[in-house]
Amino acid sequence: MKKFPISTWLLFIIPSLIGVFLFMTPLKTADGWKVPIAILANLLAGSLVSFISWFTVIVFFIAALGSVAYHFIPQKNPEKPTMFDGIFRVNWFWTIARVLGFVFALMVVQDFGPSAIRNENTGGLLMDPDGGLVTFLFTIFLFAGLLLPFLTEFGLLEFFGTMMVKIMRPLFKIPGRSSIDALASWIGDGTIGVLLTSRQYEEGNYTQKESAIIATSFSIVSITFCIVVIDTVHLGEYFIPFYGAVVLCGLVLALIMPRIYPLCKKKNTYINGKPLDLEREKLPEGYNMITHGLENALNTAERNRNFSKFFVDGFKNVLDMWFGVAPIVMAFGTVALILAEFTGIFTFLGKPFEPILTVLGLPEAAEAAQTMVVGFADMFLPTILGSGIESDLTRFVIAGVSVSQLIYMSEVGGLILGTKIPLNFFELMIIFLLRTLISLPIIAGIGHLIF
Repeated sequence: MKKFPISTWLLFIIPSLIGVFLFMTPLKTADGWKVPIAILANLLAGSLVSFISWFTVIVFFIAALGSVAYHFIPQKNPEKPTMFDGIFRVNWFWTIARVLGFVFALMVVQDFGPSAIRNENTGGLLMDPDGGLVTFLFTIFLFAGLLLPFLTEFGLLEFFGTMMVKIMRPLFKIPGRSSIDALASWIGDGTIGVLLTSRQYEEGNYTQKESAIIATSFSIVSITFCIVVIDTVHLGEYFIPFYGAVVLCGLVLALIMPRIYPLCKKKNTYINGKPLDLEREKLPEGYNMITHGLENALNTAERNRNFSKFFVDGFKNVLDMWFGVAPIVMAFGTVALILAEFTGIFTFLGKPFEPILTVLGLPEAAEAAQTMVVGFADMFLPTILGSGIESDLTRFVIAGVSVSQLIYMSEVGGLILGTKIPLNFFELMIIFLLRTLISLPIIAGIGHLIF
């Protein structure tokens, strides 16, 4: 194994331990067990109540204006997109969604426009300065974006990724290096995993089948989003069993989905047409999994001695989530809540799930059924619609299934369609429905044990 100075070892160990503490270590609070990142977000949210709504509107305005403007500004170098290219250069569908998010937020804050948008159970619910989902997202995104590099930039992912080589191929039919994508998603954000997967596929490191499996089975919702989801259904004190249920369900789905349609039908050839090559996964001579993992981790730490880059990348993460994710949640969330509050469309679409939920022993099955399909639009919508259900068990199941469904078009699904990963809209819809049907009994069974 290559020799490294003590400073490199410390650069790997100390930031990684800080990241594990912030994102993965539960602490006892007056409101139950929470990870430090959620505690910090709640403290900041409480101090910003007086102006968080207007701050949200301003951010949404910048996101909408920038997205529209960038449709008329030519890209100087498509091979090297700037930070602002990444934030604002999106297609017209997402541009319109950002504009709608801004308009809806402005209507709520200024109290004008259709009452259906401003209603306390629709846009007003999302924009509530004292605990509304959209306003809370700004504080959790701030801390998550700035501090996430502690987990992702100093070798922790590379270390555990190499250790998983002997597990990923036989169990999940994907290469060992894909565990880095999976960990980046589970610990960081699903979009990170999709982008990593797309890049690896385009560079010839994944086959068509491998890239499709990884993008749809391992680009799962991050710890940060899980915190928001479980808090939205007022069960924050159950975060640990909730996240345990999500991890277990995710592993079961990862075992099953690659072996059934449509993923099993994907070609095992690389982007250049060459067949799968298993020789590339062998350990270098003289290495075992631990020594190879340590060397990969230490090499990563060695490359990240520039702490100014650490903060620049963290700030970019924050802007990506503020400008990219939050207005989409506002747009999709408001429309879905209007449909749920003033129409019966989700009740109709969710009807087939009602007998399934009844058989699984969930109270308020009729109310919960509508939440089973709306997640295809956005992951937050099921928990928003289900937050008013009285049964703790049913809310727990809704939250768990919404996270496990994974393919929501406002982010991961839309991002997959925008990459070269070989999946189309119809296939994503099938994967969404299959994940829903498989995850339901798993999450419900765990929920019965807890409640």
